[in-house]
Amino acid sequence: MTDQTPDASVFDSIDPVLKVVTAEIEISAPAEAVFELIADPQRQPEWDGNDNLGSAADGQRVRGTGGSFITTLTKGVDRENHIVDFAEGRLIAWKPSEVGGEPFGQKWVWEIEPIGEDSVLVRHVYDWTELRDPQRLPRAQSTTAANLLASLKRLKQLAES
Repeated sequence: MTDQTPDASVFDSIDPVLKVVTAEIEISAPAEAVFELIADPQRQPEWDGNDNLGSAADGQRVRGTGGSFITTLTKGVDRENHIVDFAEGRLIAWKPSEVGGEPFGQKWVWEIEPIGEDSVLVRHVYDWTELRDPQRLPRAQSTTAANLLASLKRLKQLAES
């Protein structure tokens, strides 16, 4: 009996364009207020449109690159999220891993662009171009713009309330 699990070379056959998923929405709230909902991991389960995030401890507010925060998924597994890009009030990006491990290869990006005094365009990107773990491929491929938009809509509802 042979092992049916694909090896990492399966990633080479996937069009790189399919590995970057993007959605955006306009939110009628100040950039700082929207950013605060994203940069505070304890608030993230409130707007997670994938229903994947269960909880996060208080006091992990992201303040720059190089650090990390830990969230507990709805299935009870902890994930460490490594901050790889950051600009206060404008940009935050992280790569998840097992706690204490190396990132799996996916990157979650949030960009906030002011378009008025109290209005912003929020762009959410899921980039799995560096993913090489075949066991994570189905989940990566199933994360669509609709999933990202679900998070954006929840974020909008929170920020505008």
